[in-house]
Amino acid sequence: MNSSEHPFRFVDCVELAEVSGRKAWDEQELLDQIEECPLESIYFHAYSYFLRHKYLIGPYPNDFATWAAIEVRDRVLGERLGILDPYDFDDLESFRGEIIKIIDDHLSKLREVPRVSFGEPFYFIRSNIIEVPTGLEASSLADLAQMLSRVDVGVIYYHFFEARRRGRKQSDFAIWLETLNRHETAHRIAALHPYMQSLEGLRSQIVEICREANV
Repeated sequence: MNSSEHPFRFVDCVELAEVSGRKAWDEQELLDQIEECPLESIYFHAYSYFLRHKYLIGPYPNDFATWAAIEVRDRVLGERLGILDPYDFDDLESFRGEIIKIIDDHLSKLREVPRVSFGEPFYFIRSNIIEVPTGLEASSLADLAQMLSRVDVGVIYYHFFEARRRGRKQSDFAIWLETLNRHETAHRIAALHPYMQSLEGLRSQIVEICREANV
């Protein structure tokens, strides 16, 4: 099957960030706040980090790791938090639990709690992702590749990252390609690892896979 009776509808998204009023000046305060903050804050500082860094991912791909390494100058904790892949966890609560475990273990081995001396405190932000329909559709693999090459990368975020949050085990792209019986292409896209790369880099990989399959 080369085309679908049910076209792929592209949805973009924007993030509304809300200041929570919570902040931390040292790593113990960070731990305490992580234990109590709403899950929307965990999402903002780890998951939607990628939406705010569309073209380039830094060495510490979540806000917790970046703050520990840069503001507190605790590179050890920064690296431990930086290697965490949020998509290895079934839900936000499980991910929060692993962050707590790492920080607690780190602090248990120190005589003094590392804190900010000259940098900024950690400000907790809450995330609200708003869907924005684009009006664009794709009915074939060729359409998908063409559209993906020109839509805003927020579309990539919505259909790849947010799909997991909506309870899907794969991206919307892979699931839709299965309806075209493009199983190998769907499998290749499903196997892409979004962590440690930018949305632009992820877009390039998806487009390349689609174009190779359509030759």
